[in-house]
Amino acid sequence: MTFKNNSFLIISFSLFFLSLFLELNKANPSVFVTPTSSSSIVLGGYWQLLQSSVGISAMHVQLLPNNKVIIFDRTDFGPSNLSLPAGSFCPNNDCTAHSVIYDIDSNTFRPLHIVTDTWCSSGSLDASGTLIQTGGYNEGDHVIRTFTPCTTDACDWYELTATRLIDRRWYATNQVLPDGRIIILGGRRVFTYEFYPKNDFLYNKSFYLRFLVETRDPEENNLYPFLHLLPDGNLFIFANKKSILFDYKRSIVLKQFPLIPGDDKRNYPSTGSLVMLPLRLSREGPLVVEVLVCGGAPAGAFLKADKMKVFVEASRTCGRLRVNDPNPQWFMEFMPMPRVMSDMILLPTGDVIIINGAANGTAGWEDAVNPVLNPVLYSVNEDPIRRFTVLSPSKIPRMYHSVALLLPDGRILVGGSNPHTRYIFKGIYPTDLSLEAYNPYYLDPKFNSLRPSVLSVESGNTVSYGKSFGVSFSLSLYKQGAAFVALISPSFTTHSIGMNQRMVVLNTASVVQLTMFNYKVVVDGPTNANVAPPGYYMLFVVHSGISSNAVWVKVM
Repeated sequence: MTFKNNSFLIISFSLFFLSLFLELNKANPSVFVTPTSSSSIVLGGYWQLLQSSVGISAMHVQLLPNNKVIIFDRTDFGPSNLSLPAGSFCPNNDCTAHSVIYDIDSNTFRPLHIVTDTWCSSGSLDASGTLIQTGGYNEGDHVIRTFTPCTTDACDWYELTATRLIDRRWYATNQVLPDGRIIILGGRRVFTYEFYPKNDFLYNKSFYLRFLVETRDPEENNLYPFLHLLPDGNLFIFANKKSILFDYKRSIVLKQFPLIPGDDKRNYPSTGSLVMLPLRLSREGPLVVEVLVCGGAPAGAFLKADKMKVFVEASRTCGRLRVNDPNPQWFMEFMPMPRVMSDMILLPTGDVIIINGAANGTAGWEDAVNPVLNPVLYSVNEDPIRRFTVLSPSKIPRMYHSVALLLPDGRILVGGSNPHTRYIFKGIYPTDLSLEAYNPYYLDPKFNSLRPSVLSVESGNTVSYGKSFGVSFSLSLYKQGAAFVALISPSFTTHSIGMNQRMVVLNTASVVQLTMFNYKVVVDGPTNANVAPPGYYMLFVVHSGISSNAVWVKVM
C-alpha cells in the first residue's frame, strides 16, 4: 500500500512509542518524554581550531580567574610532544611536559612541571583562586598539589610535602564547601571522604560512606561520583543509579532519592554527565533546585567493550530531578542520539550544552566507537518535547579523556581525546593534542545589537552575601525586562564531570537607563555561602538570550 504522504506512518509510529512510554510509566512513576522533529539538525554555532597541538592531550582542565587554563595529562605513559625549557628540572628524567598553561586572550601556551602522577585526579579552586589538585596514580595518589595564578611566567606547580591525603584518591570528586574547605569524595576501591585543608585535628582523617560501597557493581560504575553542594547546605551525591541527600557535617544520609529509571549506569566507566541546573534567586517564592543527568551505558556494557570489544549502544536518556520537592521523582527525556563520555556545560543563558563523547561502548582503553560530533543544546525552560536541538558538528572525534569547559567570552573550550595507553597517532581514533573552541549561537555577530557589554561592577568587583550591587552595561537595543545577571563558577573538568560547576541567577531589583545606550541593573548578592561558596565567579549580563563577556568577581 502506498501513501501520498507520510502522515499516517508518522502518526502510527508516534502512537506506538506513546503506548510504550505509558507501559514504562506503569512500572515507574517517573515521566518519559521523547523529542519531536523540532530536534532536527540546525547549523547552530561554529567551530574554530585554536591550536593544532599543545604537545599534550588534555585529560584535565581548570579555568583560572586570570583568563588562563591549566591543562594536564598523566605522567606514567612516556614522553609527550612538548619539551620542557632547556636547562630546567626534568622530573623522573623525563624532559617533556605533561602540563601546560593556556592563555585565552593571546591563544598561547607554555609548559609546566609536574613531578608525581596526576592520572585521573581531581581538583577545585579555593577562595583565593588557587587550584587545589588532589590525588592521581602510583606515587601521586596521596599527593596534594597547588597552582597559584600569577601575572608572569614564573608560576608553576607546587607539591605539598608536609600534608598528604589520608586515603588514595584515584577517580575521586571534589566540591568547595560554604566555609571554604574542600571535600574529596570516593575513588577506586576507596569508600571514604576527607577534607582540605587539614589544619584541624577533627578533620585530619577520613570518614566512611557506605553509599560508595552500595553503588559499586562488578564494573564499578561509581567512580567520579557526581557531587553538588545544595542551597540547604547539604550535599547531593549520585553514583551508578542511586542518589542521596547527605549531611557531611554529621555524616548522615538524610534522604535516599528514587532510583533513576532504566538499565543505564551513569558513572565511570559507564560515563554519563550531571549538572545542577541554574539556581534562580528571587525575593518571592522558594528556590527550585534541579539536577540533570544525561548519557551513560547499559549494565554490562563495559565488560563487553573491554573484554570482548563488543560495543553496545550508549544511553539515549536524560533524567531530571527536583531535589527539594517533597516527593521528588525522575522526569525522563530522550536525547536525539545515544551518548557516553559527553560533557555537560552550563551556558550563560541558563541552558545546557552536551558535547563530546561516543555513541557506542564505554570509557576505558579503546572501549568506544562511533564518535558523536554534534553538540546538543538542552533548553532548560522549553516545552519538554522541544528541549533538544542538534548543533553544528566538529571534525575532530573527542573520545575517552577529552574535556570541555566554559570560557569567560562565552565560548566552549574543547580538547583532549586519548583512548590509548600511550600517545598513538595512527588508527581510527588517534591521540589528539589540539584545542578548539565551539562558539554557541549567541556569539553570532547578527546579535550584536542585543549583546550587552559590561562597563563596571560596583564595590570593586567584590560581591557580598545578601547585599545589593549595581552592574553598568552598554547596549544598542534594550528590551524591557529582558536582562539578568548570572554568576558561573570556573569548573575543574575531567572524565565528563565538571567539579564545582555552578550557575546562580541573581535577583534583579531594578534596571535604570543612564544614557542613550548605557544602563544599570541592581541585583541582590547571593543569599549565603550555601547558594554560592566563597571564591571567584564569572559575572555575565544576559539580554534577550544573548550573553556579554564575563568579568571576574569575588564572592565573599
